[in-house]
Amino acid sequence: MSDGTITLPWQVIRQDDNGNRYRVGQYATRAEAQKIADNLDSRGHKQLYWVERIGGSTGPAGFPGPSDAA
Repeated sequence: MSDGTITLPWQVIRQDDNGNRYRVGQYATRAEAQKIADNLDSRGHKQLYWVERIGGSTGPAGFPGPSDAA
């Protein structure tokens, strides 16, 4: 039975050219989040975008994510 809440376990993260990281948004599926990240990445700015599962620790292309920082 559903309690009426929506689960959005995937997020798009943006890292700017100064190394600052921001959550762009949360999404229901990895495919939806990846589509957003790809669209933003295609704009050609210096920012780096990647998808991660909330609670996950993988950054772009396997680099450590924010929760891996010591």
